[in-house]
Amino acid sequence: MGPKSESHDKAPRWDIESIFPGGAKSKEFTDFRKNIIEGIEAADKTLNGLPRVLDEHARQQWAEWILQLQKLAEHLHLAAAFVGCLTSQNVDDMEALKIDSQINELSSKLHILSASLESFAIKQSDEEWEKLLGLDGISDIRFFLDELRTVARMKMPEEKEKLALELAVNGYHAWNMIYDKMAGDLRIEVEEDGKKKTISLGQNANRMADPDRAVRRDAFEKMESAWETRADYAALILNSLAGFRLSIYKNRSWDSFLQEALLNCRMQRETVEAMWQAVSESGPKLREYVDAKKKILGIDKFCWYDQQAPVGKIEKSFTFAEAGDFVVEHLGSFSQDMGEYTRMALNNRWVEAEDRPGKRGGAWCTQIPIRKESRVFMTFSSNYSGLETLAHELGHAYHGFVLKDVAAFARHYPMTLAETASIFNELRVADAAFETAASHNEKIMLLDQQLQGVLTFFTNIRARFLFDSWFHQERRKGMVTKERLSELMIKAQKDAFFGILDEKDGFHPLFWCTKLHFYLTGVPFYNFPYTFGFLFANGVYDRAVKEGKSFAKNYRALLADSGKMTTEQVAQKHLGLNLTKMDFWNDAVERVLSNVDRFVKLCGEK
Repeated sequence: MGPKSESHDKAPRWDIESIFPGGAKSKEFTDFRKNIIEGIEAADKTLNGLPRVLDEHARQQWAEWILQLQKLAEHLHLAAAFVGCLTSQNVDDMEALKIDSQINELSSKLHILSASLESFAIKQSDEEWEKLLGLDGISDIRFFLDELRTVARMKMPEEKEKLALELAVNGYHAWNMIYDKMAGDLRIEVEEDGKKKTISLGQNANRMADPDRAVRRDAFEKMESAWETRADYAALILNSLAGFRLSIYKNRSWDSFLQEALLNCRMQRETVEAMWQAVSESGPKLREYVDAKKKILGIDKFCWYDQQAPVGKIEKSFTFAEAGDFVVEHLGSFSQDMGEYTRMALNNRWVEAEDRPGKRGGAWCTQIPIRKESRVFMTFSSNYSGLETLAHELGHAYHGFVLKDVAAFARHYPMTLAETASIFNELRVADAAFETAASHNEKIMLLDQQLQGVLTFFTNIRARFLFDSWFHQERRKGMVTKERLSELMIKAQKDAFFGILDEKDGFHPLFWCTKLHFYLTGVPFYNFPYTFGFLFANGVYDRAVKEGKSFAKNYRALLADSGKMTTEQVAQKHLGLNLTKMDFWNDAVERVLSNVDRFVKLCGEK
């Protein structure tokens, strides 16, 4: 698996110069975008001359055009990924923000071309459509094209869809850009070692996991205070996003505001309902966990800022290099392929991990198509949480690696499967850490880290889902005030947290304002896929534990199929599971709650 990382304390900056040298001012990047513009114009011109009906003569012409469209989509994905790296590493990179706006416009134009393909597809006979799908190159993206045709039948007429896409650039997506800029600009002042300094919200987020409750409370209160100054604007943005979305749904005759999310996730509503039903019965066990944790923390009430409160302790801290070595070693013990890939990603500096001001908050992974690479963004902290985040994001990167030679349109996996590889990595690292734990305190800390995840996916994420549902219901009737948004958020937290949060001081009323997921225009209802991914990944990992290294090949095959079939089909083919039934979900919930008894027992032995 290659040599270990050179040991050093400083977390690295990533290499994105090898993608396009010079950042936002890169001549190569400018030329690359120019080629995309010219390619879109050429595709539009070609489209106008294509036959309107498929036959033996037209079939090959349409196949070539579809493959041209796929190439443009892949190139545009690279441009978007690169500019995303630029705006994340420096939220004040105004040149990159301008380019981001340009890429949104190009994306809209590409979607308009796709809308023309959708309109064409639904007008063809099933027999002729099947013949088209059998052609070389096209057969590789059969599922994508069949899905496109099916969804097209649910949409507005072509001209309306094209107009909506065009208007979205300076409306719908622009609101999202405004939110991102507003969030990136926010700063708070903290005092460390007797000195005051200004930090970003991303840096402040790490303080929410501080062992000192006063620090956690301060981080929470300052975050709330900072966002309170922007709450009016955030409410306007959120209402505008939902209003645009609901207008589109109305004109498509979609009764459910979950329709788009379910289509994006390639899953059935019955699956979501079965999952939440199983989760809704987890309250008693989660309360046992939190009650035990409160005793260790010496607190009599549990508040929002206590969710990440650490208990137990690992004496040593991790340098970035040590964290990377740990991840490589324990992924490699299951799959040589995974270990070798992870070492390569680290050695090639595909990870941005340095802790510095001006960076966007959070952690993510983006694929770099054409180059068959990935980039990971995070702000590394030298504790177990930092190691876990690194493992998580490198899981996303491995998923991309598995799909690197797959046709671009067949690499589009749904959000529900997007967390499979990342959470699998987390679980692998967590088990390895627990097995090598040297003390009672370490075991408590590691179990707590895992159960924190369960608490998040079963309560925090469910609160987001409930809020999103209620908010969209009320938004149908008109604008929802910021005060009402906070009321809905508190109600959602009360319902989702099983009485765990303190009734007086425990809630986070501005969570609707602070959580960027509510503002993502490409992924409405970006909440339930997280809980799905967590439970599904646990099911996959359970199979890996039982079958050992022999499962590694099947695991890779599962990831390879993630863009070629529905979520339910992937589960059925590779695991023999029916996700619309309660059996899998009940078993998965029971599995992830199994650590509660171990945690409570260890706490009682202190």
